[in-house]
Amino acid sequence: MPFTVYDYRNPEHIKNLLITPEMRSRILKMEPGQGFNTRHSHDLGHEVFLILQGTAEFEIEGDVRTVETGQLCFAVTDEAHSVRVIGDTPVIMYLSVTPHILPTHTGRSAEGQAKPINFSPATSYDVELDSSISRENRLSRHRSAIGALVSATADLVKHHATALDQLAGSDTPGAIREEMWKDVYKVFKSVSELGDSWNDLSYSISDS
Repeated sequence: MPFTVYDYRNPEHIKNLLITPEMRSRILKMEPGQGFNTRHSHDLGHEVFLILQGTAEFEIEGDVRTVETGQLCFAVTDEAHSVRVIGDTPVIMYLSVTPHILPTHTGRSAEGQAKPINFSPATSYDVELDSSISRENRLSRHRSAIGALVSATADLVKHHATALDQLAGSDTPGAIREEMWKDVYKVFKSVSELGDSWNDLSYSISDS
């Protein structure tokens, strides 16, 4: 199956390009004088910014730096940050947040205090919510994801307890490691499904 090549010079590609629990990836264009969102942090995610065009001023945890074309910076989990355009040239940047688990953004005051939780709608991430899926089906999927994670975690606890003891005096630790990896893999796959079902459920819930 052919893959898609994205180009920051193509206006149709100025959007969120990949949305998974592991990563949200997008190309963003900011006009002169424009700020990016409000000052915020990410409860779980690290955010990477790569400037493709123009010059931007980043504030991350009170440290202010100018980042130019071809340069990169990042804000790790819980680091409050904001960005604005410097000069008369629009800024185009690639950014990614890993992981992408809603609510993703926590607003921050100028003093760094966390603001109330705010769940952004699916449209803010260029996600089209399938309205034909009922809430009960979404709840059922999420329950199944929880059960799968519980099961995978139980297997890991059971098998690794023995494997860790075996590793202490083993002459073939590589074989033990391969068996341990099978359980670690199942846990992370289950976490991914839990994140996906949680995001889908969260998008569908609104008080309005």
